[in-house]
Amino acid sequence: MTRSITYTALPGIPLVGPGDDLVDVIVDGVRAGGIAVASGDVFVIAQKIVSKAENRYVYLDDVSPSDRAVELAKTVGKDPRHIEVVLSESTEVLRARQNIIIVAHRLGFVMANAGIDESNIEQDRGHRVLLLPEDPDTSCQRLKSGLDRQFGVDVGVIINDSFGRPWRNGVVGVALGSAGIPALQSMIGKPDLFGRPMQVTEIALADELAAAASLLMGQAAEGQPVIHVRGFSSRAPINSASALMRAKERDMFR
Repeated sequence: MTRSITYTALPGIPLVGPGDDLVDVIVDGVRAGGIAVASGDVFVIAQKIVSKAENRYVYLDDVSPSDRAVELAKTVGKDPRHIEVVLSESTEVLRARQNIIIVAHRLGFVMANAGIDESNIEQDRGHRVLLLPEDPDTSCQRLKSGLDRQFGVDVGVIINDSFGRPWRNGVVGVALGSAGIPALQSMIGKPDLFGRPMQVTEIALADELAAAASLLMGQAAEGQPVIHVRGFSSRAPINSASALMRAKERDMFR
C-alpha cells in the first residue's frame, strides 16, 4: 500500500504584528494557495508569528538586569538585559558558555536561551526581543477552533520551533504546542514485524510533523511560516504537545 504526505507552504503570508488575527491570515493564505481544506489536515505554524501576534515582545530598555544576569552575561557574552529576560522565563540554568545558555524553560522545555530570539524581528522604538507564546497548547487550541469554524472541518494545529539536540549538531523543528492530533503515540505492547511486543517505543508524531514542515519554512529569510499538511493519519488517542515533555527524574541528560 502506497502512502504519502503532502506539505505545502501557504503563499503571501504577511509580516505579523501584535493583535493580528492569525486565523484570518491563514484563511487568506489557504485561498491564495487554492487549497480546499479537509478534515484531518494539519497546519504547522512557526512559533515566531504566534509570539508576534500575541505581543510577546520585551524591550531591553525596560529591563534592569540582576546581579546574577550580570555575572552570567560575562560568561555568555550577551547583553545582561537579554540574560535577565532569559532568566525570567526559566526555572533552572543548566549550562552556560560563550554565546549560549541552556535552561529549563518555565513551560518545561530544555532549550537554548529560553527560546528568546532577536532574528527576523522588526525593531521600532528600541531594541526588543521575542519570547515564546505564553501557553503554546492553548494557542493551538484557539487557532484550531477558529480554523474549524472557518472551514467547517476538523483540523490539527502545531506550533513549531527549532531546537538543538544532545549529541547532535544542528537544529530541527519540534512541536511547542499542538491541538487536534496525537502528539505522542505509545507503541508499547504492539507487535513488531516478527510478533514480539515492543517494550519502550513511543513516537513523537507532532515533532515529526514539525520537523518536516521546517524544511519548507527554513531558518532565515524564506518568509513561509505556515505549512499545510495533507495525508497524515493516526488512530492513536489525541493528546497535546505537553505529553512530549519528559519528567526531570526520567531525563538522563540532566
